[in-house]
Amino acid sequence: MTERAPYRTIARVHTDFPSKFGVPRQSGLVPELLARVVFEPDFRSPDAVRGIEGFSHLWLVWEFDKSVSGRDWSPTVRPPRLGGHDRLGVFATRSPFRPNPIGLSSVRLVSVESAGEEAPVLVVGGADLVDGTPVLDIKPYIPYDVHPDATGGFIQTHPESWYRVSFPPELLGRVPEDRREALLGVLAHDPRPRFMDDSSRIFGLPFAGLDVRFTIDDTTVRVVDVAPLTPEPGAAWPGYR
Repeated sequence: MTERAPYRTIARVHTDFPSKFGVPRQSGLVPELLARVVFEPDFRSPDAVRGIEGFSHLWLVWEFDKSVSGRDWSPTVRPPRLGGHDRLGVFATRSPFRPNPIGLSSVRLVSVESAGEEAPVLVVGGADLVDGTPVLDIKPYIPYDVHPDATGGFIQTHPESWYRVSFPPELLGRVPEDRREALLGVLAHDPRPRFMDDSSRIFGLPFAGLDVRFTIDDTTVRVVDVAPLTPEPGAAWPGYR
């Protein structure tokens, strides 16, 4: 069998998430989240994006580069949405632990930056990606991609949780104004791993250069501090205090 050539990184996504903690579980859950898709020099051509502004949404094909490397793939995985207990087939989930670590995100095209050394740059909304994620391909999302009669398997029986967010004004004032709505959306969707359900714990969400600390109970996320981010080297679980 002929061995395929390795895929090339055509761009990298720049977001407010330095680690996977807090990244929305699916694209589009927090539409206020903005990201910049910056092309690698070999692909930094205005001709390559000619006509892209005619599409409202895009597909990003990307690599799970933060997944554990060197791990043999398993035919079954434990989806966090199911509490990490039940096993499902890897191809029935969106687990990052796959034979080929490739992800797919549907994002809204906000604008195309055509000036500057990095141009053209795509500004997109609703991305669910860690800062620096390699992009392998970009394709236009077209109306035919929608299937109104689609069913969602275990996603429908275990829907996303939605929490009230209690954010004291004096702490919210420490967050740049253009990041506040996105941060509130991230918190409302419960950024913790599903198995971390201890209401007495204080969690730290690294976001936009800030360490946003919060507690969470059955109904409410309560922000208790916002401070400049000082990463803890070697932390096994970023965001867990």
